[in-house]
Amino acid sequence: MAGYQQLLIAVDLSDDSPRVVMRGLEMAGSAKATLLHVVEFIPVDPAGEALLPTPVNLESEVVSGARSRLDALAARFPQVESRLEVGIIKVEILRIAAELKADLLVLGSHERHGLALLLGSTEKAILHKAQCDVLAVHLG
Repeated sequence: MAGYQQLLIAVDLSDDSPRVVMRGLEMAGSAKATLLHVVEFIPVDPAGEALLPTPVNLESEVVSGARSRLDALAARFPQVESRLEVGIIKVEILRIAAELKADLLVLGSHERHGLALLLGSTEKAILHKAQCDVLAVHLG
């Protein structure tokens, strides 16, 4: 049986991201690996209520900051390509995995408490909808 051919490693750019990348690369063998971060905007008005999505200015400080952090992370792992996308995190991860024909999707899995448990998680949604194997790296 041949190993994996195309990995997609999705990161949130937290301090745990290098560990997720390293674990993915351990699984990669000779597979091609792509590093992905998705910026998701949740507009909030001054009263603190969520607004409907507005057109996204791709030159925003949020995207620029994410690009800088992703580039710094990718520089530590020269064998991977990196991509930055803007959109709904789970939708974009699944879209890019399908586009790349990934056969392994690697992501970090954080322990959930309280409201995060009730609302569900990106990891759970991806696990159930991915068309490939998923490796969830436990981050505690």
